[in-house]
Amino acid sequence: MSYRWLKWSRVIFALIFFLFTTLVFIDFRGMMTEERITRILWLQFTPSILKFFTLFSLGAVGFMLVLFITVLFGRVYCSAICPLGILQDFITRGGKLFGFRKRFKYRKPSTILRNVILVITILTVLTGSILLVNILDPYSLFGKFANGLIRPAGIWINNILTSILEPRGNYTLYHIDILPVSLYALLLPFLIILTLIIMAGKYGRLYCNTVCPVGTLLGWFSRKSLFRISYNESKCTKCGKCSFACKSECMNIKDLTVDYSRCVACLNCLTVCEDDAIDYRITWRRPVPGTEGYDPGKRMFLAGSIGALFTFTGIKGLYASRGDRTPLNKKPTEIPEKKNYPVSPPGSLSLDHFNSLCTACQLCVSQCPTGVLQPSLIQYGWSGFMQPFMDYDTNYCNFDCVRCSEVCPTGAILSLTEEAKRVTQIGKVVLEIKNCVVYTENTACGSCSEHCPTQAVRMVPYKNNLTIPEVDDSICVGCGACEHACPVRPFKAIYVDGNPIHEIAKEPSGELLEYSEPDEFPF
Repeated sequence: MSYRWLKWSRVIFALIFFLFTTLVFIDFRGMMTEERITRILWLQFTPSILKFFTLFSLGAVGFMLVLFITVLFGRVYCSAICPLGILQDFITRGGKLFGFRKRFKYRKPSTILRNVILVITILTVLTGSILLVNILDPYSLFGKFANGLIRPAGIWINNILTSILEPRGNYTLYHIDILPVSLYALLLPFLIILTLIIMAGKYGRLYCNTVCPVGTLLGWFSRKSLFRISYNESKCTKCGKCSFACKSECMNIKDLTVDYSRCVACLNCLTVCEDDAIDYRITWRRPVPGTEGYDPGKRMFLAGSIGALFTFTGIKGLYASRGDRTPLNKKPTEIPEKKNYPVSPPGSLSLDHFNSLCTACQLCVSQCPTGVLQPSLIQYGWSGFMQPFMDYDTNYCNFDCVRCSEVCPTGAILSLTEEAKRVTQIGKVVLEIKNCVVYTENTACGSCSEHCPTQAVRMVPYKNNLTIPEVDDSICVGCGACEHACPVRPFKAIYVDGNPIHEIAKEPSGELLEYSEPDEFPF
């Protein structure tokens, strides 16, 4: 029986899922609506399960369908839906083309190691920490890679094409500014792709079958799947072609057995067998679980990778955003900012809610129009590593923007209307008057007041016909426009301290102000 059509169907589905998932992250022109993003990401396992247990919504049951498909057909999710899995297939294919890896071979499963990783990951989530999900979940890792490398590359290509087309009168494309990012937010995607090149290029789906907690969990279900790969012992000549083509390295040609917990249903073995000795059919044959132990070398590789990740992320930001504009003060400010809490995105309800559900997939970062959402280092503590926070050094939060609440796939950021966003207080303004250039150098400023949309910062009379800031934190929404605009260095005279639990701000009594663009500061 020819299974070539079945394999190519799987390949086509994988390309479609990969293309649309990638487009979600590189959508720098804002073409993806909330409904489109929700549909595209509906079957991503970890976001779906987190959102379901947050909202108990039938619209977030994609993970249940994944489990059902796994029980029927095996780990199809890993080969046709998971973007990181499909990316590894690209790498594996490239490795073969360039002679990096010509063929695979059967390897004993690291059963103990992968089950320990899964159990520890589940236990940490149940205890309120989502750190291991942030650094091990395949969807979240792909999001970091797509947002950190693919998206900037897409913008760069767009700008090159724009510079070519515009002089010729073609305005189909337009220039997109590349917003500043921190160095560790750039290094992490490089570390991810480097790790995948090493693991996938030489060992195929080693990550999926050793490290990935989703792969291990689905492996439990795929052991009893209805449709499985099976050998026809009467036809098999033990030529080994199926084992050489198996990127999961789970086909034991000596015993003619398949470790179904590791098989990702790529169907490569079906198309290379010239003797028609392999079938993909309904079978009640008891699978060989493969519990021979684990490879300590793979454990060392995992530990080294995570250690290297934390080492790289200790480096400070690539862009010193505090110094990217000429400071107004001649004498450096001396009183440090005292921020008790980081500022989490509007719609995240509280730090506890956000930190317990955000997988740091970076989708909200890629969709944020001002770039104020940036990956954190230790702002939330190590348990919130790479989860987005409001970085007012980089920019401010648009008063009417609710984009991050529309695209979050896990429920860490809940949907907000524009009206609700305008009174959602994610933090409160703090004024350190002794850092203000009006106070220290008798120089006119007023940047903070000019950029405050709710008039929580206003200028009041001061000596020598000057005005000086005065704040009313009850009407402040914590957008950070004042902090971003403050021109003194190194410590700001005005800043936002995050609310651990988001509050409702009072309605301002005066007319709301419009924002100025960041490059229109009056200094």
